[in-house]
Amino acid sequence: MFIERDDFTNHDMSKLIKGAVVPRPIAWVSTLSIDGVRNLAPFSFFTVASMDPVTLCFSIGSNEMEKDTLTNIKAMDQFVVNIVSESLANQMYESSKAYRPDEDEFSLAGTRSSSSRSVRVPRVAEAPISMECELDRIIELGSNNLVLGKVTGYHIQDDLYQQTDKVDPYKLAPVGRMAGDYSYIREFYKLPNPDFPE
Repeated sequence: MFIERDDFTNHDMSKLIKGAVVPRPIAWVSTLSIDGVRNLAPFSFFTVASMDPVTLCFSIGSNEMEKDTLTNIKAMDQFVVNIVSESLANQMYESSKAYRPDEDEFSLAGTRSSSSRSVRVPRVAEAPISMECELDRIIELGSNNLVLGKVTGYHIQDDLYQQTDKVDPYKLAPVGRMAGDYSYIREFYKLPNPDFPE
């Protein structure tokens, strides 16, 4: 089967794309409003954009109203990317729901916050890794806004840190985003693998 671009409107391309680009990591982004209201929301269009300077990026889809995360980042030029472990999956899901701008998603999701070091935005205290970011730029891409942030601070729980500057993937226990569901990421292997066909 082949779907030409001219035929995209006859298909649910959102489902087809999200079903193919998997598993996706989740950026659990914390922000702060100009009035000091804490915001927390997950985004699965997320990756590393550059290593020099260290820059993360995630994409925020636009609806009729601008999302609180985007509004806050535009106002404060700061945010924190928290990594979601299995133990935080339910709280992350709770924070994905639509809340009013004056509601505190940290409280609604049942998470604790901790102060950041280089930005004013709080981080998720229970997150295994949190990366403090200063806004680099926002790029409008069709229906989405691509947010790029330079990492200014990196928090990692001591038991995840390996002396060779590696993260223990088993203890990290990250959550992956599938098409409409989520996935465990628990098994790892190296290539070439003799169990795979030539």
